[in-house]
Amino acid sequence: MTSKRNIPTRRFIKPTFNFLIEKKRDGGEFSQEEIRYIIDSTLDGEMPRHQLAALAMAIYFSGMSAQETADLTEEMMLSGEVIDLSHIAKPKIDKYSTGGVGDKTSLVLVPLAMASGVVVPMMCGVEHDYIINTLEKLSAVPGFKSHQTNEHFAAQLARIGGAIVAQTEDLAPADAKFYELRKETGTIPSLPLITGSVLSKKLAEGSEGLVIDVKWGNGSFIKDLEQAKQLARSMTRVGRSMKRRCVALVTDMNQPLGDTVGTSLEVKEAIQLLKGQGPEDMKELVLKLGMEIVRLAGVAGSTLSAKQTVQRHLTDGSALEKFKDLVKAQGGDVAYIDHPEKFPQARHIRKLPAPKRGYVHTINAAMIARGVHLLGAGKEHAHDKIDHSVGVSEIKKVGTQVKQGEPLMMIHYNDEAKLEQALEYFKNAYRLAPKRPTPPPLIVERVA
Repeated sequence: MTSKRNIPTRRFIKPTFNFLIEKKRDGGEFSQEEIRYIIDSTLDGEMPRHQLAALAMAIYFSGMSAQETADLTEEMMLSGEVIDLSHIAKPKIDKYSTGGVGDKTSLVLVPLAMASGVVVPMMCGVEHDYIINTLEKLSAVPGFKSHQTNEHFAAQLARIGGAIVAQTEDLAPADAKFYELRKETGTIPSLPLITGSVLSKKLAEGSEGLVIDVKWGNGSFIKDLEQAKQLARSMTRVGRSMKRRCVALVTDMNQPLGDTVGTSLEVKEAIQLLKGQGPEDMKELVLKLGMEIVRLAGVAGSTLSAKQTVQRHLTDGSALEKFKDLVKAQGGDVAYIDHPEKFPQARHIRKLPAPKRGYVHTINAAMIARGVHLLGAGKEHAHDKIDHSVGVSEIKKVGTQVKQGEPLMMIHYNDEAKLEQALEYFKNAYRLAPKRPTPPPLIVERVA
């Protein structure tokens, strides 16, 4: 581990907080010293919270230049511990997603990369409210421990080549303060603040490179495609400026990924994918992101070689074995991976009938996610207990033809009252039409 920063600076006359707020409000550009002062003042509580909120709002409306964003990322990264993984010879590449409904790709990509000879140091932070995060899904495996010290994290990476853990509080603590404020002030969508937040944590965990999945659509907090493309460009540009290999894919989140949304249901789908099976959209995304990881790591030189590497490890069982290694290393019961039928089953399964004949024209993924939350698969409050048996499966996708009464999805539930609440969201999530729509492309753009 490296200690917190102790960076000598030239003589710097501290500006007033009012001056900094007005400067950004009027479109001015912060110097690196000013950004460092803002971060230091945030950490020690010197900047009053109301002024920090005003500054966040000024950044939201006025934006930041590429250099400002890079300086912000670096200062956030250096605000706490930076994990040193230089003793591990293999390439260290992580994957980050902006979050999506039914997105269980991390559960597949981490062991897939491990099987390909890539070390994956994955630390997970918070997601936006209705998204079931990777750690919540893994908590469906009895005994799985997501909290580790930085020392245990580094040791596990050296031993087995991968880890999926909760972000520790001493990594990028300035970002944690900013993030809480952003949630309260409506500034979560700020592109420079997203860039600084994600990259500061990912680079502090010891990654040499990063593959980013920027999602857009009704199931993401990024609703606008152009904004998603701008974020992808911002993150790859800043990553390169900090001498890290970086590539981003902009992907569609206007319907759930895969066939399931829930915790146990998604883990079981991930196990299917690790056996080379599973739904086509998930296989496509895993293949494309996996190819980016092995190419960024230098494990595969060409597109063809990368594709062959990923497909081989998905079909020969080696990625599944690495998943079991990871689960075992973090205290999980591997018997559940070998025998997915051991996962808890909901007491009731009910279909959501199509109200008429037609084609699935649109799906509101956010509504499905909120419905699943109401069934008990997510946490409304920190102390809530997740019901790992509930969720939805066999989700009909955009472009699918259905008859009246045919199931649009299967609902797994335990509580009739919760089902009644959730049904309103599920029913309103689907729109049927008489003509077949053109399904949107899953991968919209690659930014490198």
